[in-house]
Amino acid sequence: MPERKPVVVDGSNVAFEETTAAGKPKVANLVAVRRELERLGFDPIIVIVDAAFHHQVDDPRQLESLIDDQVVRQAPAGTDADYFVLTTAGEERAVVVSNDLYRPYEHQFPWIRKRRIPLMIVDGHVELYEPKLERDD
Repeated sequence: MPERKPVVVDGSNVAFEETTAAGKPKVANLVAVRRELERLGFDPIIVIVDAAFHHQVDDPRQLESLIDDQVVRQAPAGTDADYFVLTTAGEERAVVVSNDLYRPYEHQFPWIRKRRIPLMIVDGHVELYEPKLERDD
């Protein structure tokens, strides 16, 4: 049986990594990052977005479909999605894909410095910071 490699994706952060010409975050970024993580053998892949995120994105209908299909999870209204990203990652012993440094949470989740995978998205192509992916702990 292959080794379980869980990952939590800070979906709101990832969607803003490459925006539309109008500055809207892209739902396509979520799909592209998920596809890349699947290719790398991560499972489960848990994507979490803010509750009000569908008001900001370029394709709210596609986002709602991903939420309905449970491909994307939505944090409860009135809560901080970062807390749910970090709590879920802690429970799953997962790495976190995000460019957020989570400074307000450093003391509560000190492991985030070691388990955060930064990324870039250029023309829809996902680049994950590979040295962070090779860690064993």
